[in-house]
Amino acid sequence: MHRRKTFLALPALVAATPGKARAAGRTHRLVLQVSDNDPDKMNAALNVAANVSRHYSDQGDQTEIVIAAFNAGLHMLRTDTSPVKARLESFAQGMPNVTFEACDNTIQSMKRREGKDIPIVAQARIVPAGVVSLIELAEKGWVIVRP
Repeated sequence: MHRRKTFLALPALVAATPGKARAAGRTHRLVLQVSDNDPDKMNAALNVAANVSRHYSDQGDQTEIVIAAFNAGLHMLRTDTSPVKARLESFAQGMPNVTFEACDNTIQSMKRREGKDIPIVAQARIVPAGVVSLIELAEKGWVIVRP
C-alpha cells in the first residue's frame, strides 16, 4: 500500500508544476564569447543577444547579457577595425541590459604587435583578462555561449 501512495503522489506533483507555471520576473544571465575576427560571428552574437533579450522580455523576465571579446574577436570592439561599430552604438542606446567587455591582455598584445594604442569603443568596459572574466561569470551561474 505504501508503494501505491508514492505512485499516486508523483503524478499529482507533476500536474501541480507544469512548465508554464513558473514565477515571472526572473533574471537570466548570458555571456556571449567572441574570440574570432569574423563579422558573421560578431553579428551572430549581437543577434543572439537581441533575440534572447526579446524572448525573456516577452515572458516578463529580465536578462543580463555580456558580450566578451578577446583574442582576434577584440576587433569587434575596436573603433578602427570593428565591422559592427554602428550596431554597437545602437545596442548602447536601445539595449541597456547588454554590456561589452574588452580583454586588456589582448589589447596590450595588439598594442605591442601593431606599435600603437588600440582604440576601444566607448560602449565597452575593459577587463584584465577575457577568459578570467568568463570563468568568474560561469562560477556565478552565468551561461556561456559561443555563437
